[in-house]
Amino acid sequence: MYAVTITEPGGPEVLQWTEVPDPEPQPGEVLINVTATAVNRADVMQRQGLYPPPPGAPPYPGLECSGTVEAVADGVEGWKPGDEVCALLGGGGYAQKVAVPASQLLPRPRTVSLVEAAALPEVSCTVWSNVTDLAHLRAGETFLVHGGGSGIGTFAIQYTKALGARVVTTARQPKHDTLRELGADVTIDYSTQDFAELLKNQVDVILDIIGGPYLPGNVRALATNGRLVVIANQGGRKGELDLGLLLAKRGSVAATTLRARPIEEKAAIVRGVHQQVWPLVEDGRIRPIVDRTLPMSQAAEAHRLLESSAHLGKIVLVNPEVAGA
Repeated sequence: MYAVTITEPGGPEVLQWTEVPDPEPQPGEVLINVTATAVNRADVMQRQGLYPPPPGAPPYPGLECSGTVEAVADGVEGWKPGDEVCALLGGGGYAQKVAVPASQLLPRPRTVSLVEAAALPEVSCTVWSNVTDLAHLRAGETFLVHGGGSGIGTFAIQYTKALGARVVTTARQPKHDTLRELGADVTIDYSTQDFAELLKNQVDVILDIIGGPYLPGNVRALATNGRLVVIANQGGRKGELDLGLLLAKRGSVAATTLRARPIEEKAAIVRGVHQQVWPLVEDGRIRPIVDRTLPMSQAAEAHRLLESSAHLGKIVLVNPEVAGA
């Protein structure tokens, strides 16, 4: 098979479409013939040498995929060759085949194409595990997601709107019309507006991908009993935390990652997504937002696009052999 390998830490040019050995599924795993994968910021960090895959994961980038089950190993129940699926991965999505624990598989939603389904596992598992399972967002509360034009942002806007929240997002102004169409009630241009001043003491749950520089502003924006969840540090690792203000608001700050969690935790998250998110996808209340598709052999170009932040939603890479790209 072919996969996108990282020849050495560096820029997008280090991504190479190369012939590699086929994976062999271990007990409890399925082998997927990959149709498509999606590009995530974690892939960029891995390419740069900043985010190595967890032990036992394939060395190739790619935290999600869609495709068709090719084979099942011992101990797998409920899946069979030919099933159309998407999956949460520890790595290896930028390849023509990948082996993954069966507990991390989801059926392709009936209303979504197999290529589009590649854009769902990582964002749905990240958003559900943090917004619902951790922060317990409730109908009628105010929710803020930073980076509304990202894959996480476009999904979180739709999901929290479906839950009945008042949805606020920060993003570049040219993306605002689309984000309002997806369900955002308030859009803030972070380059010209101070979100913390505009939202002071109003927000019940914040989902933050920026990290350190936004920490003071996020705490200012929190309402009483507000919950801040940090899932990335794209802007920096360190920030100043006003503990007095946090105490006065009886607020909480949590920080989570998904990739390195134990299989059992990932399985629980996938079950939650299947039960609570997939019905919203299948009735059309949530749809994958795909900015564009490219062949896996053009992964370097996909990374350049992602790093420019000019995209809206997800960038999807398709297997040339399967998808005819």
